[in-house]
Amino acid sequence: MQVSTHRYSRDEHWDTPPDTSLDSASTLVLFFGSAHMQDVQQPLQELRAQFSQSVFLGCSSAGEIYNDAIYDHGISLAIIRFDKTRIKITRDSLGPQSGKHISDQLKDDELRAVFVLSDGIDVNGSQLVNSISRELGTDIVITGGLGGDDDRFEKTWTWCQDEMLHGCVTAVGFYGDAVHIEHGSRGGWDVLGTHREVTRSEGNVLYELDGQPALTLYRKYLGDRADELPATGLLFPLAIRNDEEADGYTVRTILGINEEDQSITFAGDLPQGAFVRLMSANFDRLIDGAADAASHIDTAAYSGGPIINIAISCVGRRLILGQRAEEEIEVVREELPDATRQIGFYSYGEISPLASGRCDLHNQTMTLTTIWEE
Repeated sequence: MQVSTHRYSRDEHWDTPPDTSLDSASTLVLFFGSAHMQDVQQPLQELRAQFSQSVFLGCSSAGEIYNDAIYDHGISLAIIRFDKTRIKITRDSLGPQSGKHISDQLKDDELRAVFVLSDGIDVNGSQLVNSISRELGTDIVITGGLGGDDDRFEKTWTWCQDEMLHGCVTAVGFYGDAVHIEHGSRGGWDVLGTHREVTRSEGNVLYELDGQPALTLYRKYLGDRADELPATGLLFPLAIRNDEEADGYTVRTILGINEEDQSITFAGDLPQGAFVRLMSANFDRLIDGAADAASHIDTAAYSGGPIINIAISCVGRRLILGQRAEEEIEVVREELPDATRQIGFYSYGEISPLASGRCDLHNQTMTLTTIWEE
């Protein structure tokens, strides 16, 4: 396996020219870029022309991760040429059957892992991920994330081969015994107050908590920050009690609000009858959570050579950590082998297996996917 990483900015263009000799049918060109299409569309189209044989996959971000730093309005890129691993890309428009369609396209006796990127706005992330996981089973590692758009929640994109897409999910499958794909995901938030019951919900739309209108209750909790919803909702997510998670909770973050019916739309489902708690941030615990995610990456089988880590963190973490956000990127690198190259992005949702092995959508976590070949 060969790995080459690059960063693009509008002013400086590519930090180093992408190595076109790596172009092949076994090459994955993976990238995360500005949600502003005018920042990235032309360089990506030019890059695609140079890597015409390669599998070409990416999505929009709320900040691009490159090595141990965070950038905006550019592109973070990894070119991964596999020696012994077959790869295959697929896509589908988001809908009730999109998870099944994606899985059906990738199923194979040699399938070992799937990396998923989805539009981050027009999606019920937990339904999508649960559908893929149900079709593929727990033996297949499923990771990835939902595209971001800073804190605007207006428009996100994915890219599959030659096209920038809206309202779509894309995925790449990895085949064969030579590829190693490990994962880790942790949060680090503090839970507050008592458990509240979800007394009325439909999918990812929450109408009532403890019999009270959800938005009304949330506004009381946010106080002076309520007028800035939905952006401030990133700072105060909900935790669903879940015994399958390592820390006992699945986190859900806000995507939008509806003043008319006082409902809140989240990135994933909030099942009726579930118990939730409000959450708030602790700077040091968030950074420790990122380090914990990296410490759970199993590199026992790694014996040297090229290795790539894909770091996907939630935009809410970035907003809270502010100038300290790069610390969570740095602690991840410190936990992984010295040879690790790292790219990633800030997202509207993270995809990773639970402690039980079943894959699920996460919010407000640092989620890692680490890849190498024997």
